[in-house]
Amino acid sequence: MTRTVLSFLLVLFFSAFTASAQQQSSWIQLESHPNLAVTQQAIRAYGAQIEDVNGFALGAGWYAVALGPYSAEEAESVMISLRENGLIPRDSYVAESANYQQQFWPVGANFLDQPATETAQDSTDDSIEVTELAQALADTAAAAGDDTATDTGADTETQMAQADTGTQADTSQPQVVAEPEIPEETQYEARQSEARLTAEERRQLQVALQWSGHYEGAIDAAIGPGTRGAMADWQRSNGHEPTGVMTTRQRAELLGQYNSVLDGLDIRTVRDTEAGVQMRMPLGVVGFDRYEPPFAHYEATGDISEARVLLISQPGDRNTLLGLYDIMQTLRIVPENGPREISGNSFSLTGRNASIVSQTQASLENGQVKGFTLIWPAGDEDRRTRLFEEMQASFQRLGGVLDPGAGADEVQNVDLVSGLEIRRPKLSRSGFYVDQSGTVVTTLEAVQGCERVTLDEDYNARVIGIDEGLGIAVL
Repeated sequence: MTRTVLSFLLVLFFSAFTASAQQQSSWIQLESHPNLAVTQQAIRAYGAQIEDVNGFALGAGWYAVALGPYSAEEAESVMISLRENGLIPRDSYVAESANYQQQFWPVGANFLDQPATETAQDSTDDSIEVTELAQALADTAAAAGDDTATDTGADTETQMAQADTGTQADTSQPQVVAEPEIPEETQYEARQSEARLTAEERRQLQVALQWSGHYEGAIDAAIGPGTRGAMADWQRSNGHEPTGVMTTRQRAELLGQYNSVLDGLDIRTVRDTEAGVQMRMPLGVVGFDRYEPPFAHYEATGDISEARVLLISQPGDRNTLLGLYDIMQTLRIVPENGPREISGNSFSLTGRNASIVSQTQASLENGQVKGFTLIWPAGDEDRRTRLFEEMQASFQRLGGVLDPGAGADEVQNVDLVSGLEIRRPKLSRSGFYVDQSGTVVTTLEAVQGCERVTLDEDYNARVIGIDEGLGIAVL
């Protein structure tokens, strides 16, 4: 009985907030995802407990769950109350309308363009402030004299934790985020979800349709008659009604077929709150090993012994980013051959040799440098490329960053940087300059079997001649 009464009071409590229109459009952002279906699932879970749940597109394929609209003061007060009742994540925050683009939930709503009005007041002067009402509810639960009310709050908090893929009980270790089931959609809902696809998502849909043998047109991210026909053909071939409009679940099925090359890698979302990064990883072949700032090390655990993932996380500025860019290129995990680029506040590195290919991306935002490196065996290009795209698309910054001072008291091997081996010369030999243009004579042993020859470790040299009889090489 107590459980029912308290649940009813909670509904009234949060319904009271819906009567409040706002002087300014402020919102309480609860979570964001790079996947529309996951966002819709979270919206439904919150909507079962709280009023005023909205969904917005953030751009670049990201979607947000937010409560509102409120005035700035009311948003802060409501957020505190909801946190105290365990109904929203602890890392929720107040956001402004400018943060959001198109609203997709509730269907047809467009609160972003609506001016706010004054908050409705009770005609009497004894209206209860939000924080007071929260305290009154807490007092009512305490007066019940049993554990039922407490259990109700705990159940609610558990449900919210399950709905919020970012809420974890133990943040000391990276957490694997459960993948929610994609809900079925009506034809109308399918058209609505399709309309919210980004250009990149539409392009990827065409690529997958082309791969499946159903699309022969240009990859232009435009859903025209050719793409509609290809979608209908795919639906017909896979036992679905050939409507030409694919549901979110059908698009996921097609992309799953396209990414079948990744089967067996057990790709799942990992939330590493210590590093402040959430990303999909191949947990079938790598697993968390240790933190050595600025890296979180995920080492090989399966049959692919060369597989490794590094999460990059450190505070700093652009000089920090530039320093990391230089240091990464001295590591053995980043072979010297391959494109690399630094532009603005981000960089990318690709290194390849006969054994491995590594790809790194990192960027600076809000005083934090974050990114990741994927190391994969050479010769497995299709799988590596698809995997990197999956990881790149899912990469999400969270609050928090690795402490650069952690482990500073430990003895550091001179051949290691944060647990990673530095590239060292295979061997070193003396040489002699024989002219003023920089020609050097050294032993043949010094250059045999070497991919790269340097002078004083800084200057690249080229072998222009050898004499096996004398055992010398000319650089």
